[in-house]
Amino acid sequence: MNRAIPGQPAGTTRPSNPSEDVRAVDLELAQRCRHGDATAFEELYRAHAGRLYNLVFRMVGSAQEAEDLLQEVFLNAYRKLGSFRGDSSLGTWLYRLAVNQCLDVLRGRHSKMARVTDSLDDEGAAEPATVVPVVPTAVRLDLDRAIAKLPQGCRAAFILHDVEGFEHNEVAKLLGVSEGTSKSQVHKARMKLRMMLSGTGQ
Repeated sequence: MNRAIPGQPAGTTRPSNPSEDVRAVDLELAQRCRHGDATAFEELYRAHAGRLYNLVFRMVGSAQEAEDLLQEVFLNAYRKLGSFRGDSSLGTWLYRLAVNQCLDVLRGRHSKMARVTDSLDDEGAAEPATVVPVVPTAVRLDLDRAIAKLPQGCRAAFILHDVEGFEHNEVAKLLGVSEGTSKSQVHKARMKLRMMLSGTGQ
């Protein structure tokens, strides 16, 4: 399910809790970046850009916007590397920055379009009928298009858990929610996707 976006570099191994060796390497790389080592920052970019692009693309649903956001994520990372302490892997730290940036964009997009935003903890929230177009049941929607139509809370949890392979406790930390909320949002996303892909979603 975790397929690469055409034209983008292949992803790396899923970030997780770092071992002492990984933590030492991450801290050393972060320190080199902070000291202006361009080669170190290039290493950081090459190691994580492909996977972060896939994440951002699925979150925002636009290749051009994803490319712009990816650059912003790495600029933000460069500015904030001084706060990296190695408590999580460098990959997970970058994921958290990317997720937060994507959520900010999605909130702004929803606000500008005066749409009802989906609360991470509101089980009763419903999407506006205009979000999902009416299509013949014989037409199977592309998965990425369907994911792009999910409410932002469901989308983020689903992408991180079902697409990127994070455990629920990791998703909870990345999104700043409880593990139970992560499970609930993934379940809601699966149900909505099933409806959309079968052509019954409204």
